Amino acid sequence: MKLADWQWVVVGCMTPLILACAGRQPRLGTEAALRKIKFDLAQISPAGLIGPADGWRSLSYEFCAPATESIIQQLQAIDPSLQIYRQSPGRIGCRPDQVLASGETHQPRWRKILLKLAKLLYIARIEPSLGE
Repeated sequence: MKLADWQWVVVGCMTPLILACAGRQPRLGTEAALRKIKFDLAQISPAGLIGPADGWRSLSYEFCAPATESIIQQLQAIDPSLQIYRQSPGRIGCRPDQVLASGETHQPRWRKILLKLAKLLYIARIEPSLGE
């Protein structure tokens, strides 16, 4: 099968665009991402703390993610507070092909970090963690 001249132009124009997009992860919009966060962000202070004034504490959260090194590196680049647990399903119930990731809200830009994590398609939900 021989390509016509115009088909070569289309292939030549589309190839760089496809290659440029290949490394990007698809993401959800803000509203859909917020629905995946299963705790009230309004109760968290700007410093990432919850509770009464005489008992402020950080909120721990957890989620499941694919158990691949590239995904784990991506997640830790987004959220430096993350701890990764390869053998524990956590209360959230990660599958054997997933890792449990646990983070904290008491960090700079906590709200943006949570939103960026929730926008990732491979994260189904982010739950509060009781740290048991």
